Amino acid sequence: MTSTLRIALAQFDFPVGAVAQNAERIIAMIAEARDEHGADLVLFPELAISGYPPEDLLLRPRFLADCEAALQRIAATTQGIVAVVGWPQSAGSVVYNAASVLRDGVVETTYRKRELPNYAVFDERRYFDVDPDGGACVFEVDGVTVGLVICEDLWFAEPLAETAEAGAQLVLVPNASPFERDKHAQRDALLAQRVNETGVALAYLNVVGGQDALVFDGASVVADGDGIVHPAAAAFTDQWLVVDFDAETRKFVPVQWMDDGDESRDALAWRAIVRGTRDYCLKNGFSRLWLGLSGGIDSALVLAIAVDALGADNVTAVRLPSRYTADLSNDLAAEQCAAMGVKLETIPIEAPFEGFVRALAPVFAGHQADTTEENLQSRSRGVIMMALSNKLGGLLLTTGNKSEYAVGYATIYGDMCGGYAPIKDLYKTEVFALARWRNTVGGAPVIPPAVIARPPSAELRENQTDQDSLPPYDVLDAILLRYVDQEQSRDEIVAAGFDAEVVDRMLRLVRISEWKRHQAAPGPKVSRRAFGRERRYPISNKYSG
Repeated sequence: MTSTLRIALAQFDFPVGAVAQNAERIIAMIAEARDEHGADLVLFPELAISGYPPEDLLLRPRFLADCEAALQRIAATTQGIVAVVGWPQSAGSVVYNAASVLRDGVVETTYRKRELPNYAVFDERRYFDVDPDGGACVFEVDGVTVGLVICEDLWFAEPLAETAEAGAQLVLVPNASPFERDKHAQRDALLAQRVNETGVALAYLNVVGGQDALVFDGASVVADGDGIVHPAAAAFTDQWLVVDFDAETRKFVPVQWMDDGDESRDALAWRAIVRGTRDYCLKNGFSRLWLGLSGGIDSALVLAIAVDALGADNVTAVRLPSRYTADLSNDLAAEQCAAMGVKLETIPIEAPFEGFVRALAPVFAGHQADTTEENLQSRSRGVIMMALSNKLGGLLLTTGNKSEYAVGYATIYGDMCGGYAPIKDLYKTEVFALARWRNTVGGAPVIPPAVIARPPSAELRENQTDQDSLPPYDVLDAILLRYVDQEQSRDEIVAAGFDAEVVDRMLRLVRISEWKRHQAAPGPKVSRRAFGRERRYPISNKYSG
C-alpha cells in the first residue's frame, strides 16, 4: 500500500456524436496514461463518450445504446489502472449524466450527477434525471479513498460534503464548463471554499474545444486539502496533466502541467474565438475560409482570427467595392492581406447592384431612395460571397459584432450571410480593444493602425459613419451591457445617467431586431449573455421594461 497516487487528467476535446471514435481514443489514452505516464488513476471529462452537449441526440435510443456499448468496450480493455469515464446512462425510461469507474475489465461503480444545471446555455433537465436513491460515490485506489462528483455538483455544498463524510481524501470533478470572461476567478474561489469546508483535495478536469457556439477552455485545476488552489492548466490547449497526490498531506505535486503564460481577459478571449472558429470549421469539414474585407475594423479583426485559426494559405479575403467605397478602404484591405500573406480578390458590386435597381425600378417608381438601396448593396455582397463559397468550397465568415446584432445595424441576407460569426459576442468597443491587443503579440502588427484609428462606416452612402444612426459606441455599448448582459431595466439605465431618449431608441432597436438574431450564424460565446443559445427572447414581444 502507498499513500501516493499518480493521476492523469485528460484535458482533450471529445467531439459531440463521435461515439465510436471517442471510445477508441479513450481506450488508447487509458493505455497511454498507464504505460507512458505511470498513472494509477486516469480521469476523463464529463460525458466524454458522447461529447458535450449532445442535446437531442439524447432522445435517440440508438445513440444511448451506442454510448453504453462503447463504455462496456472501454471497460473490457481497462487493466492495470483505474479509469473514470463520463457517459450518458440510459436506465429504462430515464437518462442520467453519469461517470463510471472502470477497473480490471469491468464497470466497478457508476455515479449519477445530482445537480442538473438549467440556466444560461444549460438545459440538462430537458434530458437527464436525478437518481432519487443516488448518494456519495467513493472507491479505493491503492489504499487511497477517492470520491467522485460531476461539474455542477461542486457548486452545491451537499454533494461534496456527503462525499467527504463517506471517507474521501481526494475527489475527482469531471466537467464540461464553457468559457466566459472572468469565470476563472469565480471558479477558483469556489474550489477554495469547498476544500475549506470539507478538507478534501479536488482534481477539477474540464474538457477543451469548440462546439458550435460554445467553447470549452479546459483550464483544469487541482486544489490541495488545505485550500491552496494551484495555477490552472493552459486554457484552450489539449494536453495530458499529470500530478502526484499525497494522501497523508492531501497535497498535489505537478509532474506534467503546462500552465498559462498570459491569462489576461483579451488573451483568453482571443484564444477562445480562435479555438471556436478552428473547431467549428474542422468539425464540419471545412479547411478553407472566406470573408469580405472592407478596410474596417470588424473585418480586419475577423481576418486576423481566421489566419490564426487555419493559417494564411487557407484564407481568402475579398474586396467588394461600391461607388461609395473610399480609396483608403481598398488600400487598407490590401495592406493587411500583404502583411498577413493572405490572398486577396477584388469583385466590384456596381454591376449586380445596378441590375437589382433596374429590375426593381418599375415597382419602385415614385419612391425615393432610402435604406432599401443601401441594403441592396450589402445583399449584392452577400450573394457574391455565398457564390464563392458554394463554387470554390470553404466556409464564409460573417463580420458582425454584438453591438450591431443588438440594434439591428446589420443587413439580413447581406453582411449577415455566412456560416460562422467569430466576433458575434464582442461589443464594438471590445473589437477595438482586442484589435489593439492582437497587434501587441507575435511581432509586427497584423491590423493596420489606420484601420483602428478611422471612424467606423458601412460605406453605403456618401460620407456615412456609424454615428449618423447610432450614439458613440462607448455610450451604446455601456447601455447594451446593462440591458443585455446585466438585464437592467430601462429605468435603471436612465437612472445611471444615460439620456432617456437615447436609451428608449436603442432599447426599441434591440427589441425589433430579435428576428434578425434568430437567423444569425452561430459564433463563439465569450460573455455572460451571448445572443443565440444563451439569451433567448421571443420575437413577438410587447414588453418594454
